[in-house]
Amino acid sequence: MLQKDGFFRKRDEKRDDSLFRPAQPVTPAPAPAANATPAPTTETAVQPASDARKEAKLVVGPDIKMKGAEISDCDTLVVEGRMEATLDSRVLEITEHGVFQGTIAVDQATIHGRFEGELTVRKQLVIEGTGKVSGKIRYAKIRIQEGAELAGEVSVLDKSQSNFSVTRKVA
Repeated sequence: MLQKDGFFRKRDEKRDDSLFRPAQPVTPAPAPAANATPAPTTETAVQPASDARKEAKLVVGPDIKMKGAEISDCDTLVVEGRMEATLDSRVLEITEHGVFQGTIAVDQATIHGRFEGELTVRKQLVIEGTGKVSGKIRYAKIRIQEGAELAGEVSVLDKSQSNFSVTRKVA
């Protein structure tokens, strides 16, 4: 058993719980202006902090491998590692060394790395020069940089009905 002095207390020693309480942040009150009227003390309107929703962002780091995930309620997904998943999100970014395999439905996608599977982009798909996209790809708008690779069944989303109006086979 590890019980070296300084690392562990003896059983009969009392624990000082004040050491384990989180520190309360101290925020100084702003100094009143010289000509300011005093603020009312009753019925002061306070806006709750939850009114401004923060962006829900998930970053899969470069050494991370995820398999079998279903990701929802994610505003932005950044893939630097390797993922096999199903995703419904607003924004997808696959970095140069990132790999995503699976099914995706997003508003915008920027692909520097590799995507394999079924990809539906409701607004704009951008495939950068290092990007490789293969599978069943549907998009509203597309921008493909020189050097990028695109293979599979590629189709344009119909703007009025969100159905597919044009289908092209790309080798």
